[in-house]
Amino acid sequence: MGAMEVDSENLLQRKQSLYQTSDELFEIQKEMYRGQQYSQIYFARLHLLRTLLYSLIPTWKPHLPVCTVLELEKGKECVVVGTIYKHMKLKPSVLDEYSKKRSATPLVKPHNFMHPDDQLVLEDESGRVKLRGTALLPSVYVTGIVVALHGKETDAGDFLVEDILDAGLPPQIELPLKSGEDKYVVFVSGLSVGSSSSNPLQFQLLVDHITGHLGDEKEQSIAAQIVQVVIAGNSVEVPHGLLNGQNLASKDQSRLSEPIKELDILLTQIAASIPLDIMPGHNDPSNFSLPQQPLHRCLFPGSSAYNTFRSCTNPHLFELDNVRFLGTSGQNIDDLEKYSEAKDKLEFMERTLKWRHLAPTAPNTLGCYPFTDRDPFFVESCPHVYFVGNQDNY
Repeated sequence: MGAMEVDSENLLQRKQSLYQTSDELFEIQKEMYRGQQYSQIYFARLHLLRTLLYSLIPTWKPHLPVCTVLELEKGKECVVVGTIYKHMKLKPSVLDEYSKKRSATPLVKPHNFMHPDDQLVLEDESGRVKLRGTALLPSVYVTGIVVALHGKETDAGDFLVEDILDAGLPPQIELPLKSGEDKYVVFVSGLSVGSSSSNPLQFQLLVDHITGHLGDEKEQSIAAQIVQVVIAGNSVEVPHGLLNGQNLASKDQSRLSEPIKELDILLTQIAASIPLDIMPGHNDPSNFSLPQQPLHRCLFPGSSAYNTFRSCTNPHLFELDNVRFLGTSGQNIDDLEKYSEAKDKLEFMERTLKWRHLAPTAPNTLGCYPFTDRDPFFVESCPHVYFVGNQDNY
């Protein structure tokens, strides 16, 4: 009998950490689409970033005058600040689908819309000017970034760029001193419960590992140091053909809800032992445009009964023991990959921080809510951890 009794001395306690969320930044209180123009989010962004760039110019080019696009004079060197717009001949347009020349455009959609003839334009409230010169590579930049450019107007009326200044990395709150004990955060994305490729056994093994039901004492002691699980989007996959705009038969309705039920069962096991944040992604039952609002709690009757379960926005901003985490479910980086080039996804991520903007291609090619008074994707403070879900590899 004695062998069955657990030695009470050796019981592992899960570590705790102090959690604080700042998701209200991405929450839309009263959704309104009537009378709102997307130009307002661009004005908010330009105003915000221009003020920032103006403060950096005196140390960058102290001897040069700063002028607007309208004030440019031929041959006169100056610095101009504005929003970049990229002319792309391959960029898909809704109007093309209705035009007469439909047969002329290729039906195969490219995964990247770059073309050697792409051209950059700089725009502010006063006007726009074409950009020339080798200092500025169209392959790196996308529509929606605010930059400061040093150069001069040519005889042709273009602006010849000699040097460029991005907003640069935002300031970072000080990283708290190490308390001497390690704590871990688990990031998971693309679970796609309900898809043909999802493996219930693998998911169950993950749950058992996180909750400490697997492995020897050493592994369990590592599991006890996990203080947070973050699920970064694309948790379920609804069978395609079902959602074609028609009313669903009852058997199809249950097929639609099966994956979510299955997900809830697994999440309930996690939430029973550890704080869990779930973010919506591109495939999840949430709004399409960024910022995506939290998945409704009624989808998770089991796990939402626990106060450890938190349904969050995408993007998601939170702090654990004063370490700042910021991340998305991947749409912002996937979109950059379509309209610009980099050696890898990490470089795209780096650029968003240097441009101080999480989603520069919104609202141009990435769906986003038409904010009137602010741009929530502006990165005010540099996170200590920046994560993006649903990518090809780790």
